[in-house]
Amino acid sequence: MAEKKIYDLCVIGAGPGGYVACVRAAQLGLKVVCVEKELRLGGVCLNIGCIPSKALLDSSEYYHIAKSRLAEHGILIKEIELDLAVMMSRKDQVVRELSDNVRKLLEGNKVEVFYGSARLVEKDKVEVTHGGEGTLSGDRTLIEAKSILLATGSEPVSLPGLPFDGSRIVSSTEALTFASVPEHLAIVGGGYIGLELGSVWGRLGSKITVIEMLPTIASNLDGQIGRALERSLTRQGFTFRLRTKVLAARVEADQVHLAVESDGREEEITCDRLLVAVGRRPLTRGLGLEDVGVRLDLGSGQVWVDEHYRTSVPSILAIGDLIAGPMLAHKASAEGVAAAECLVGLPGEVNYDAIPAVVYTSPEVASVGLTEEQVHARGIEHGVGTYPFTGTGRARCRGETEGLVKVITHARTDRILGVHIFGPRASDMIGEGVLALEFNMTSKDFARAVHGHPTFSEALHEAALAVRKCSIYAS
Repeated sequence: MAEKKIYDLCVIGAGPGGYVACVRAAQLGLKVVCVEKELRLGGVCLNIGCIPSKALLDSSEYYHIAKSRLAEHGILIKEIELDLAVMMSRKDQVVRELSDNVRKLLEGNKVEVFYGSARLVEKDKVEVTHGGEGTLSGDRTLIEAKSILLATGSEPVSLPGLPFDGSRIVSSTEALTFASVPEHLAIVGGGYIGLELGSVWGRLGSKITVIEMLPTIASNLDGQIGRALERSLTRQGFTFRLRTKVLAARVEADQVHLAVESDGREEEITCDRLLVAVGRRPLTRGLGLEDVGVRLDLGSGQVWVDEHYRTSVPSILAIGDLIAGPMLAHKASAEGVAAAECLVGLPGEVNYDAIPAVVYTSPEVASVGLTEEQVHARGIEHGVGTYPFTGTGRARCRGETEGLVKVITHARTDRILGVHIFGPRASDMIGEGVLALEFNMTSKDFARAVHGHPTFSEALHEAALAVRKCSIYAS
C-alpha cells in the first residue's frame, strides 16, 4: 500500500453525475477526491455515449441535408462525397475537448483525481488500484473519507445467443467507431439508442432494420408522438420488425445471420453489422458493495437509496444509473448536486416528475411529465392541446414542418401535466415544458408568455392555447 489519503468525500466515477457532485461538494467547502478507472474523465456519456453520438448525428444530418435538401433552397452541388474518417476525427476531437474541460473544472475546484479501479474495503475506506488501460502501474492507494459517493454509471446489456464480439455483433460503443458504412445494419431494440444510431448510419447510406419485441418503438413515449416518430422513420427508410423476438445469431463470412420469430414463424435476417441496443444495467462489478453491506435490488441490480441518496450503509451514497429512475445524464447531474447538498445539511432534492427525455432523431422528440396513456391509466380527467409545426412561419421558412406539440393538462385545475414535442428543435424547446411542470403552471399561465415571431416555440404557445380552445391559428 503506497500511501493513505483522508478526505471529506470520495466520489467513485467521473461521469456527469460524479464530476458534478465533486464540483458542488467543493463549492460547499468539502475536501473532495474523485476516482476514475478510465484515462479520460467524463464517463460513458462524454466518451462513448451522449456526446460522440450527438456529434455523429449532427455530422450525418449535415451530409443528409447537403445530399437531399439544399436544392430546394436553390443551392446546387454537383457531387457530394463522404469522408467518414474526417467525420470520426471531428467526433473524437469534440470528445477530447470536453474531457479536457472536465479535467480543468475539477482542477479549478481543487478536486484531486486518482486514476484506477476503486473497491470499497470498509464503510469509510476505498482502495484504488492504479493503472488503467495502457499503463503498467499496480500501485495502490487507500483513501479514507467521511462519505463515499458511488457514481459508476451503467453498461450495455447483451442478449443470450447474441454475445458481443466487438466487430460484427456490437454494442453502442462499437457502433460509434465503424471504419466504414455498413451496407445493412440490423438493430435489436427500438429504444432511444437504437433509433439514434440507426439515424446516423441510415443517413450515411446503410439499410436499417429495427427488431423490437414490443408492438411499438420507444414505448415510453406518448402514444401519439411515438406513432408519428415511427411513420417518420419509416419514410426515411427504416424497416421495423415489431412483435419480433431474436432467437440467435451466428457470424459467417463477415455476415451476421440472425434467427428471429414473429407470429409463431421463424425466419433468418442477414446483415453485415448487428447492433444490440436492448438497454443498460448498473455498473457495480468489482466495487465490493456486498463486502461492506450495500443493499442491491436483486431484480434490477440497482442500488437502494433513501431520499438523501444514502445507501443501506449511511456513509455511502449512490446516484445516476446505479439507482432507480431513467438512465439519463442530466438526471445523474441533478442527483450529484442534490447528494452533495444533502451531505452538508441543505435540502437537496430532484423533482423526478419534471425530468425531460429526448430522442435525437430527425425530427427530434422531447417530452416531460405524463403521457396521455398514463393520464388515462390514473383516471385523471384532462384536457389536450396540440399544434402542428406546419402552422409556424419559422418552420415553413426552414422547410422543417413535420411534427407537432402536445400539451396535457388537468381538466379541473388546468395545471400542465405533460408536454410532448415531435419536431425541429424539440430538444431545445422542451426546457419551457420543464419549467412549466417545475413551477406548477397552468396552460393559461403558459399562454400569457409572449413568444418571439417567427420561432419554432410559437407552436408551444399555440398548443397551450389550444387546451382551452383559445388558439389563434389552430383549426
